[in-house]
Amino acid sequence: MGPIETDADSLIARVEGPLIAVGDVVTYHLLQAGRPPDVAVVDERTEREAVDGEIREAVTAETHVEVANRPAELSEDVVRALLEGLAAEEPTTILVDGEEDLVALPAIAAAPDGASVVYGQPGEGMVHVEVTDDARAAVRALLDRFEGDLERFWSLLEKTPAED
Repeated sequence: MGPIETDADSLIARVEGPLIAVGDVVTYHLLQAGRPPDVAVVDERTEREAVDGEIREAVTAETHVEVANRPAELSEDVVRALLEGLAAEEPTTILVDGEEDLVALPAIAAAPDGASVVYGQPGEGMVHVEVTDDARAAVRALLDRFEGDLERFWSLLEKTPAED
């Protein structure tokens, strides 16, 4: 959904708004480059294997919310936590029990214009998506093909955390 970056410093240089990271290794590289994400979503795994201790310790040191999200799904809890993180004044780390991979999609749909969503592309690097109306439309088209209660899902994304 965006260019693949292999250098966190180069990526950070192009970030102008809020930064949302989805994935442990991506979050780790951003932290190592000196730019903590405004919202980080991690699950202590990479490519379905446990991350090493250094990465796990770095990315979970500031965990603020823990939620469950089964693989290949988007739970209501993870969507709510994402929205709360986006609305928070302070950086928020969401630790997912399960899998966080798909959270990049609602992050793109819900983040403000000009935000950056960064997620990992296994074996290649970090995908950097600048949030625009076009990016949101592409994500919406993709998410509308998912199974489940899409009406409830879109309703959640359209509310602020205080409204729900």
